[in-house]
Amino acid sequence: MFTKILIANRGEIACRVIATARKMGIKTVAVYSEADRDARHVLMADEAVLLGPAPSRESYLVADKIIAACKQTGAQAVHPGYGFLSENEAFAKRCEDEGIAFIGPKHYSIAAMGDKIASKKLANEARVNTIPGYNDAIETAEQAVEIAKGIGYPVMIKASAGGGGKGLRVAFNDKEAFEGFSSCRNEARNSFGDDRVFIEKYVQEPRHIEIQVLGDSHGNVVYLNERECSIQRRHQKVIEEAPSPFISDATRKAMGEQAVALAKAVKYQSAGTVEFVVGKDQDFYFLEMNTRLQVEHPVTECITGLDLVELMIRVAAGEKLPITQADVKREGWAIECRINAEDPFRNFLPSTGRLVRFAPPSTSMTQADTSALYGVRVDTGVQDGGEIPMYYDSMIAKLIVHGTDRNDAIAKMREALNGFVIRGISSNIPFQAALLAHPKFVSGEFNTGFIAEHYAKGFAAEDVPHEDPEFLVALAAFVRRKSRERAAAISGQLPGYAVNAGKDYVVITLGADGQHVYTSAHVDEFVGETGSARVAMGSRTYEIRSRSRLNDICITGTVNGEAFTAQVERGTPKNPLALRLQHNGTRIEALVVSPRMAELHRLMPFKAPPDMSKYVLSPMPGLLVDVAVHPGQKVQAGERVAVIEAMKMENVLFAVADGVVAKVLATKGESLAVDQPIVEFEK
Repeated sequence: MFTKILIANRGEIACRVIATARKMGIKTVAVYSEADRDARHVLMADEAVLLGPAPSRESYLVADKIIAACKQTGAQAVHPGYGFLSENEAFAKRCEDEGIAFIGPKHYSIAAMGDKIASKKLANEARVNTIPGYNDAIETAEQAVEIAKGIGYPVMIKASAGGGGKGLRVAFNDKEAFEGFSSCRNEARNSFGDDRVFIEKYVQEPRHIEIQVLGDSHGNVVYLNERECSIQRRHQKVIEEAPSPFISDATRKAMGEQAVALAKAVKYQSAGTVEFVVGKDQDFYFLEMNTRLQVEHPVTECITGLDLVELMIRVAAGEKLPITQADVKREGWAIECRINAEDPFRNFLPSTGRLVRFAPPSTSMTQADTSALYGVRVDTGVQDGGEIPMYYDSMIAKLIVHGTDRNDAIAKMREALNGFVIRGISSNIPFQAALLAHPKFVSGEFNTGFIAEHYAKGFAAEDVPHEDPEFLVALAAFVRRKSRERAAAISGQLPGYAVNAGKDYVVITLGADGQHVYTSAHVDEFVGETGSARVAMGSRTYEIRSRSRLNDICITGTVNGEAFTAQVERGTPKNPLALRLQHNGTRIEALVVSPRMAELHRLMPFKAPPDMSKYVLSPMPGLLVDVAVHPGQKVQAGERVAVIEAMKMENVLFAVADGVVAKVLATKGESLAVDQPIVEFEK
């Protein structure tokens, strides 16, 4: 067994590998860029080596620097994690040539599965179901149209070297096939340096289901059940679960056996994933094989009780798999939500900066201990006070729950999301809460087009309807009453000026446009019960009990006997006296005042926000990589104005109307904040 391994990655997956290595008594080496100098994985590892500047092409993607770090520290093996160099056959071969064990498949397996055209041919040879299509590179758009007509619309146009949703188009007619081929080819050339494109049948109502496989150097391969990964946004997974609520035992067995056959065909050693697209009639077809550990591997660990990272390390050290196919368990139901640093209310644009507060919900499961199940687990690479840089992927944590069945897992996940505190940056937690509450998700009636269908116009606050919106209003009155009780109990108050807690309040739910909602609330404390009160609002009464402190952001308790977890903050940037409350993805801002103050508040004029229509504003924090206009230039609507880059995402800003540029307010290379003016137009 190895005594020291190097993790050629960062963030959450680096921390995940370190946790298992520590359990196995193996010392670890972290590598880091200048942007990650104080990152969690650097602090966790036994040693750390600086690779270079922040951009990954100058640090995490430089194989020579990784190899040099291994030699410098005496690391006997490299775990590549996922992303970066994890599926780079040249890097895997280089490690082997240098006498460093690669904790992953052999380079020839990566090569065989890394090319989509070649992998499909191999799959056919291994008698794995493949989607009808044209498997050779297509030369012209005209040829693409003829092939598409022969297969039958709709068709999928895909780049051979594609990934992450790039180099992919769906065509329903000749025009879309012609245009899709051209744009797909250009995108593939620019993104991957490989413009080969192929076409295949587009499966109707498709579900994305993957089979986890595990092989060793002794010819043994097993499959570890399936994962349902159909909840995707722009081909990026959002929620994953195991098992799938859709496929039957017979389909599971057939998919698993075909995945094993493919793995054996390429002499696969290590953990890998065979991805399938499954139609509405449970017809399934091979998509691709990911020759690495998957982001969503924890849900498989939950239902099988296996530590996949440990098994990868043992296989790389030459050990036989400790299990046979008959030993593979499928117990309970696991769900994973990817917590990303992005603002769902601003079209999911990246959000970077300081994590002023990062407090995940309480956990009962840990990464390297698969004996403790049926609880909550958090995999993350960040910590309270850390920095979310603009240079890397937006995922900052994975929230995993394990329940007795699917409904139990959904309930656990919703409650865990309620208790996940992130401040300083925006996160996609409200969006995750909305998905988990959606009737179609709860029933399991969804496919890969679920988000595109139900959130076609983006995501807004009204897309998270609360089952009892008055609860948040009652909670605001409860918190305010407790705050007044504490103030009234302070000793030494001047006679005649003592604080009166009072019982009658008005909760003003603040509207962004000045359309506020005023709700009268009567609050009575239970006699002899600290932290309890009865809130009456019209015909509704809420009996709230909570032992949480007033300075806690996350508060827990019961309302009418039912347990709840909610978040309450005192003071907002625009309303320092307001309360901000969040529960089940719904967020409100509220002032809780006396009836007289509410009367006066109704008379206050609404101050409209300033008119910023003559400015082009930065929609996200990021790097200004280009300014395409200059003062005095006439610009037409739709014309390119500027380009901003953050978290591997390039965002092009276009003029929304004709105009003349008055000033350019930001310079190329400048780091921008949200809503920072870039260009000013003449009125």
